[in-house]
Formats: sequence, structure tokens, C-alpha cells
Amino acid sequence: MAFVTAGGHRLEYEWAGARGDAGAPAIVMLHEGLGSVALWRDFPAAVHAATGFPVLVYSRWGYGKSEPIAQGPRPIDYMTAEGREVLPELLAKLEVARPILLGHSDGGSIALIQAGSGIGPAPLGVITMAAHVFVETVSTISIARARVAYEESDLRARLERFHDDVDGAFYSWNCTWLLPAFIRGFNIEADVARARCPITAIQGVQDEYGTVKQLDSIRERSQGRAEIVLLPDCRHSPHRDQREATLAAIRRHIARVLARAAA
Repeated sequence: MAFVTAGGHRLEYEWAGARGDAGAPAIVMLHEGLGSVALWRDFPAAVHAATGFPVLVYSRWGYGKSEPIAQGPRPIDYMTAEGREVLPELLAKLEVARPILLGHSDGGSIALIQAGSGIGPAPLGVITMAAHVFVETVSTISIARARVAYEESDLRARLERFHDDVDGAFYSWNCTWLLPAFIRGFNIEADVARARCPITAIQGVQDEYGTVKQLDSIRERSQGRAEIVLLPDCRHSPHRDQREATLAAIRRHIARVLARAAA
């Protein structure tokens, strides 16, 4: 484990696989709204084994062993700031010049924002797992249920193993997503339309936080640049529920990226 300062905050990060040449492609993984380096478990190593590329994982501000964040809502544009300010700074400081972004849930949204921002380093490709491009009613219902589970079940105790400040991690995410201004205002479809790199969008049929409308929007806005992967028997975490199918989609994406670079 190591630390880097980006966006004015101390963030933990790790590499899976040998780093090699700083100018070579690297996969950069962006976690979900309650994720962290540790919560990826062995998936970064599996992605490295499947692709041969080094894999960078980091915990955003407030998560894992990164600098704690105050409880309560963030600014409603916090994911835009992550994609346009924090992520580019982190990649520059860690000398990742040719990233392939792999994001889950919030992390997928941040990856799409960065790809559409025009701010370097420009990603060679973006892979999303259960990304949100706008807020659906099913999202807010599930997030409200998550608060009940956090306060009345063992969810807090289970998450506490992965975050130094679990209350800050949980409430900064949960309170923001339940703000009426966020529900009405969060929409990154324009970012998807501006992205020029290949996109692979993966989602589970039984995703409790979003419907196929998310995939439909990505397909339409990307103007043919997106491969859409809808997985059966899969909820909000394709890398856990359908691990092999998710790794296969990642390998296909890497092949597309390499073919595009060669052309």
C-alpha cells in the first residue's frame, strides 16, 4: 500500500502486477459508492492475470485508508469533480499516461465523466460495471433501504473492516444520493456523448440499483462506440455475481483497444 495526494487529499493506492514502462497501457479501477482498495478483494489480480496489464486501484477521498471525509452530503457534482479534477491529477502524479478505466457503479460514472471531459490523460478505453448515467427511482429506493440496513443490521460491522472511517464513507455517499437536488440534477449523458474512446458497459439483469435504461442511454449516446453486456443471474456487482463473464468482456474490450491503437 502507498499514498498519493490528489484533489487536496491523501489517497491510498496499490498496483496488481509489475508496473513496467510508465508509457505502457495500465488498467485503472474505480470503486463503487461504498468500495475501497480492500473491497475489490482479489479482482484486480484476476484482471491483471486475464489481460497481462498492470492494474492500479485506489480509494477515493473518504474510503478505505484514504483521508476521512465528514459525514453528510457532498456537493451534488462530486462525481464530476472526481472525473475532471481528482482522477487526472492522480494519473499524472502516478505517471499513468495511457489508462484504460474500469469502474463499478459510481466508479463507472466517474470513468465516463473523465472520458468525456477532454482532460488528459485521455483514456484508451472505458469499461463500466453497473454505471449510472442518471438517477432512477429504483436507485433511490435501494439506497434508502441501504440506510436502514446500515443502521439496523450487521452491514455497518461488515463495512467497518474495509474503511478507517466507515460512517464518513457511508453517509457521505448515502445522504448525497437521497438529496432531491441530486436526484433531479445528476445526469452525465452529455459526458458519454463526448467520449471518443471504445466503451464496454456491463450490467446485471437483476441490478437492484439501475435498469437497462442505463445501458440504452450509453448505447444511444456513444453512437456505436459501446459494447453492451447484459448479464443474467446478476445483480449490482457483475465482477462478483458473473466473474468469468465479466473477465471475458474485459478481455474483449482490451482486444478492441489494442486493435484501435494498432490501426
